[in-house]
Amino acid sequence: MAGRPELGDPLGEGAWGAEGPVSSCLAGNRLNLDVYAEGCLSFLRLFETRSEEVEQVEFLRLSCNEEHIASILSIIPALKGLKSLVLKGGHTRDEAGACQRGLLFSLPQELGELTQLAHLDLSFNNFTALPPCVTKLLSLRSLLISHNSLQELPEDFGQLSELTFFSAMKNQLRDLPQGIGELVALQTLDLSENALKSLPEEIGNLHSCMELDLSGNLLTGIPASLANLQSLQQLHLHSNLLVTVPASLAHLPNLSRLDLQNNRLRTIPPEIQSLPFVHLRGNPLGEPEVPLQPENSTSEEPRRLFIETGESSFIVTPDGCRVSLACGIQLSFPPGATTTSVTIHFQKCFPDPQWVKLKHHDVLLSKVLELQPHGIGFQKEVQIQMPYASPQSLNDREIIIRTLSGEKWSELGTRVKHKGKMHFACCSVPHFSWFVVVSRLVENECRVPQEGALLFSTVDPNIKVTFPPGVTEETRTVKLQVLPVSAEELQEITEDNEMVTSPLLFLSQNSPADFLQPVKIQLPLPPGVTGLTLDRSRVHLLHGDRNAQNWDDITDQVVLEFTHLYALFEVTHFSWYWLWCTTKSYIDGIAKKVYKRLRMYQVNFIALQRKKDPEQVLLQCVPKHKVDPVLKKLQDRYRGPEPSDMVEMLEGEQFFAAFERGISIDADRPDCIDGRISFNFFSHLKNVKEVYITSEVDRKSTAVKGQVSFYRGAVPENIPEEVSKRRKGPDSHWLATLPIKLPKLKSQENKQPTTSNGFSLPPLNLGNAETGYLTQSNLLGIAGRIGADWQTIGLHLGLSYQQIQRIQYNNREDLNTQILDMLFSWAQQNEKKPDCVDQLICAMKESDRQDIADEIVAIIALGKQKYRESIRRVGLDQESSTEDSAIAMM
Repeated sequence: MAGRPELGDPLGEGAWGAEGPVSSCLAGNRLNLDVYAEGCLSFLRLFETRSEEVEQVEFLRLSCNEEHIASILSIIPALKGLKSLVLKGGHTRDEAGACQRGLLFSLPQELGELTQLAHLDLSFNNFTALPPCVTKLLSLRSLLISHNSLQELPEDFGQLSELTFFSAMKNQLRDLPQGIGELVALQTLDLSENALKSLPEEIGNLHSCMELDLSGNLLTGIPASLANLQSLQQLHLHSNLLVTVPASLAHLPNLSRLDLQNNRLRTIPPEIQSLPFVHLRGNPLGEPEVPLQPENSTSEEPRRLFIETGESSFIVTPDGCRVSLACGIQLSFPPGATTTSVTIHFQKCFPDPQWVKLKHHDVLLSKVLELQPHGIGFQKEVQIQMPYASPQSLNDREIIIRTLSGEKWSELGTRVKHKGKMHFACCSVPHFSWFVVVSRLVENECRVPQEGALLFSTVDPNIKVTFPPGVTEETRTVKLQVLPVSAEELQEITEDNEMVTSPLLFLSQNSPADFLQPVKIQLPLPPGVTGLTLDRSRVHLLHGDRNAQNWDDITDQVVLEFTHLYALFEVTHFSWYWLWCTTKSYIDGIAKKVYKRLRMYQVNFIALQRKKDPEQVLLQCVPKHKVDPVLKKLQDRYRGPEPSDMVEMLEGEQFFAAFERGISIDADRPDCIDGRISFNFFSHLKNVKEVYITSEVDRKSTAVKGQVSFYRGAVPENIPEEVSKRRKGPDSHWLATLPIKLPKLKSQENKQPTTSNGFSLPPLNLGNAETGYLTQSNLLGIAGRIGADWQTIGLHLGLSYQQIQRIQYNNREDLNTQILDMLFSWAQQNEKKPDCVDQLICAMKESDRQDIADEIVAIIALGKQKYRESIRRVGLDQESSTEDSAIAMM
């Protein structure tokens, strides 16, 4: 057919002329090349000859199944007016007919400079993390990244405030960041077919969301905050593990579909079950829950022991038992585990750095559990379930329990389970000793026989190790671990924006002997580097010893081969391997510096006071790279000093924060221990504590100044010099001191009226004289009728979920005070608004309190009547004056 491009020439012959078939591809401001074979190559040719026209393109579609896509990534940022960008895989199929994923696993940072980009589709690729440049696209309204390998979303994901559509279906998401609640414009959220086990409460802040798809996950429950999604029309929860759903979902005013099929629901709240649009097929409704019995077990339930705080032992009989310690640890002794009665002693203690030896990239997630007698043997394995502090991200990491046998720590087969927000590591043991929960780099292993084998990383499947036949005489066990290194982190450490590296590969084996034949290793090329653009003079292959203390450049000692995406080389012994691309000629020292920083974390301590409530103090332990974003996010609500001096910490250390100089902590708070806040610092955890402080000094006459001092627990002897030199003395555990200030109390002359329980009430008049007032007395009467609905009413009035929680906690002993605090807090903030009374009436109606809404309407009507009567009395009413004039003329 005339004018139809051939597959080998997507743009057709003569496409590079001023006139010709190119117009079918470059149509005005649109360029759709994903429908042509070799469309990426055509883009490169087109940009080479007609770059000015291409730079005006606003809509661009490309196939990521073509090898030239990597070369195009550096050109796309030049298209400053780009509004829609589609970089999808899935355009080719494998032998089984399944769509093949594209070649993208990262994007250049410069892509974040596309300030007009509103639509981005990265579906069917190999992203394991959302590229950092995506969260810089603040105009983005639609984002699709389905059919990838995402395990988490970044903490700053919430800054995409214009986003209205987001699809991450068919990924590996395990949890969601709290910042997802900041997507206030989001209307459609598709997180189906992931690995979500729980949802953050902040998901209830998506007030514009109309469709939410959470089907095909591992959810056992959903937060009650979903009831805040008043715009929600469709909620898909089918194919999960739900055992309960909140009845409050029945009150969502716009909900037209609630899909709960194929869950584990045995009962349903009547309010939900009666709704016509609820789908419940595939649930065991009405069926009794029958606990599974293990093989050869008796039907008799083992006795349960609950050990209270202060106790340190319990007795196990041959009948077995289940033991729950006050600290959350659970032990299960099966019948026959012991032949006689045995007294078990236990304690939970902080790890001693002298004997709890963590590997370079381990993260300590629990205290140490000691069970005595040490070495006691059981006839059947005992199950241990230990709670642990779960990192926000387990990307590239796994949870294991370690135990001490003699002087050697070994790892136990560990499984993880969740109960609500609690996380537990479980294992089975034949004897007792010391136990601790640790997060480590994912470890892949295989057995290598004489016939050879293939080992690849589950973290990055592009990393492969091939063992040829005859590589060993006896079967060996080989282990592989991978540490991804982000370009941003590397460039921050080295201050070199052109330096990039591959992931860091660690190989080990259970035999000290070298292999009989070379072993072939495949590493992916560093981000942004391809076999087509590779400058071999800039490539360095580094080898590190087992402790990674020294790094050697072995580029000239091995035969390096390069494909478009990979580097291939052969070795005969194992250790650390690292591929660098840099202009530097000597990088051994740089690699040592970078590696040291990769296994250590810098943190800041922050103490801030809430502007509207100075007695509330926020304490936060923040990783270095998050300090500025955290302070920026909090500056509208908090004030306080700059962060403390930078201090390098070892992961898992214990820290305390204590108030001094006349300031004492409210000791009733559960996270206060002996007047101190205590928490562990882990590199991937948010360490945040909000406490209320009270003054022991009379604040009626003067403001009170104080300070928050931070202390650390026992410090190991081999810490870096940068840490130890900041200590005041050899026995001092002082880290930093930050000031706080409590303002002077208001004088008695201006003392506000209070209720019988002492709650302070500001003088308020809502509305205006013409429309009628709601006085302080009226508000008191309304408060007396609200009752247990106060939280729902407060949310409809616009108070945040956090404000509601704070009000509830501050007045936890008195429901009436909670109601007054909520109502008068809102009234004080809104008394200047002309529509505040209408807002109050609407909030009552939305909370199903029509009775109170009618009462407010009646109060306002009475107020209007009194106003008109008063006007008439003074002769200012226009109608009254007209009537009087007419009478006088008669």
